[in-house]
Amino acid sequence: MGKKVLWLGGLLLCAVAVFMVVTHQGKDVIVTENERKLPGPLAGVTVCVDPGHGGYDGGAVGRDSGELEKAINLQLGKALETALKAQGADVILTREKDIALSDPGAERKRRDLKARVDAAQGADVFLSLHMNEYPDRAQSGPQVFYTADDAQSRLLAGAIQQSMNANLAPMRPRSAHTGDYYVLREQSLPAVLIECGFLSNAEEEQKLLSADYQQLCAQSIVNGLIEYLHLANGA
Repeated sequence: MGKKVLWLGGLLLCAVAVFMVVTHQGKDVIVTENERKLPGPLAGVTVCVDPGHGGYDGGAVGRDSGELEKAINLQLGKALETALKAQGADVILTREKDIALSDPGAERKRRDLKARVDAAQGADVFLSLHMNEYPDRAQSGPQVFYTADDAQSRLLAGAIQQSMNANLAPMRPRSAHTGDYYVLREQSLPAVLIECGFLSNAEEEQKLLSADYQQLCAQSIVNGLIEYLHLANGA
């Protein structure tokens, strides 16, 4: 009898070590130890995601579809928010709907841009999302911009550019480049502006309108951010 009790007790301890019971919507669900959610590689990192344009400012226009850049930026911004949170990041969205970040009036565009910079206070990195266009419809491919003489932003831009080139396989892989943008030069944290592709290129325009391709863009940006943090931390 004594040996049987000890045997059952040992078996019970093993079961406790391997399983935990979680109540979810009134039901007990057994979750194995391996299924417990571990902190993601972006745990503790706050990312400000800025879907460019909005409201009165439509941005670029899809050459064939007529779709406005502001709408695609917002769709991609929300996809990026989800992908970042899946890796443990905290996310600040500068806008969550089709609005400008300033009231009509004098210098409304500058005030809109300043609001985007202000929204990033307390964040660790700033990612501004855009779509490109050009008279030559053959131009294609994503390109990431950073402010000159900003070493950390350059490192971030290079990591994201490399990831997007690898995952999106553009016909013409581009390199990260300097750009004189208000939302970048007024930041005090690593900041990049990401042109995800050309709405003036017929094939790329169709891709950029696709939810699946937007998810791929978002994951590519996340992968680049993770690589940047490894590089910045000397890992």
